[in-house]
Amino acid sequence: MRRAIGLFTGLAAILLACAVWAGGGGDETPLLRIPWKVTEHRLPNGMQALLLPDRRAPAVVFKVWYRVGSREEQAGKTGLAHLLEHMMFRGTKKHGPKEFSNLIKRNGGNHNAFTSYDYTAYYERIAADRLELVMELEADRMVNLDLKQEEFEPERNVVLEERRSRTDDSPTSTLFEQVQAAAFTAHPYRNPIIGWEKDIRAVTLEDMKAFYRDYYDPANAIAVIVGDFEPAQAIRLLEKHFGPIPSRKPAKRPAFRQEAAKKPRRIVVRKEAELPYIAMAHHAPHWKSPDGPALAMLEAILGGGETSRLYQRLVRKDQIALSAGADYTYVSVDPGLFYLFAQPAPGKKTGDVERALQEEMDRLIREGVPAEEMSRALRSLEAQTVFSMDSPFFRAMLLGRSAVAGDWRLMEDFLPALAKVKSRDVVRVAKAYLAPRGRTTGELVPLPIGEKKPRPPVSLPHEPISEGGR
Repeated sequence: MRRAIGLFTGLAAILLACAVWAGGGGDETPLLRIPWKVTEHRLPNGMQALLLPDRRAPAVVFKVWYRVGSREEQAGKTGLAHLLEHMMFRGTKKHGPKEFSNLIKRNGGNHNAFTSYDYTAYYERIAADRLELVMELEADRMVNLDLKQEEFEPERNVVLEERRSRTDDSPTSTLFEQVQAAAFTAHPYRNPIIGWEKDIRAVTLEDMKAFYRDYYDPANAIAVIVGDFEPAQAIRLLEKHFGPIPSRKPAKRPAFRQEAAKKPRRIVVRKEAELPYIAMAHHAPHWKSPDGPALAMLEAILGGGETSRLYQRLVRKDQIALSAGADYTYVSVDPGLFYLFAQPAPGKKTGDVERALQEEMDRLIREGVPAEEMSRALRSLEAQTVFSMDSPFFRAMLLGRSAVAGDWRLMEDFLPALAKVKSRDVVRVAKAYLAPRGRTTGELVPLPIGEKKPRPPVSLPHEPISEGGR
């Protein structure tokens, strides 16, 4: 599951010496503000570049982010963004299949890619003096990808196997996939990033070529560089390799809106599993809302590790669950979900675990959050945010995610915004967004291992786009 702090993983511990302290909260407790000395550059063709030097080691992380993910896929064509990510390694007119990877490896680097609801990103980690090599390779496949049927079919099978292993064979992944589909009735966030199995099998090479033409464009891309380099030199290299690529005026991101449910929904997934599971999803605003920081604090208080309320109550005190937590998406293009979840311990009833989750929310709303607990949650978020930022890779990750969401600078105000959150704010957002009336609850009912399910694995209150897991 994603954590709010995970979305803000970035800056190095070495920067602690140059960090400044900002007053925050009613008690004027100082909170670390991290200076991001980013150079932003825009190429004439519309490509955006974010450059963050880090001289600690002679290496660089280079990432190219495209403002396209599963969010842009049409009904019946889910999985296109992820499948295209796979095909991006199948060769161009200049560099044949496997040549991209072999060039990176021969130069001591490594690379990979990832697809999300909101973006597709490609990255290389390599010695600083090889920066131009990776720029040349990424610029080449931005415009010269050679999509062939003989390469397409094997990659489709790879993706189908990935789906089987990561979702179809995972009871909890299937559960969360179906909860997501039930919670989003009018937004493509309802579709799994990897796509529904039926759609993956039906997508054509022409579908992929059209998707590539529509979205893989310099005006739809963000280059992020973190590491040992001179910004002026990096800009010259960007202009040399990406500058000549003309923009075809990429397709604009469609606008979607998902209203919160007015009555509760419940789905049941019956699948071979050792233990049951319960997940509760609630629509909640993201970073653009003034309620975002309070929701991030609420996530930490309810489900932020072994000191959180849900873990202490369900796992430690009552011993009715093996795990319990919360998950909130702060950085995204559109608002997402606030999850509460738990896995009942062997022999314990799912209903008792579900009641305990609700009781802890009710207690927080009724009693509020003591100052000491607010401070502990704040310091935990601060420490995890700052000290996990030691890696240039994660700083590049945070820059790219934030830029795709709308503003790379949003990271600078995250910790100071948390410091301003009061107990009453946490109570207010809990009442506003975690109420049962708008909740989508998913329950995993285990079937004995080896027993075939007697009916379809899930009963949704509306028609799903297609059957299958992620």
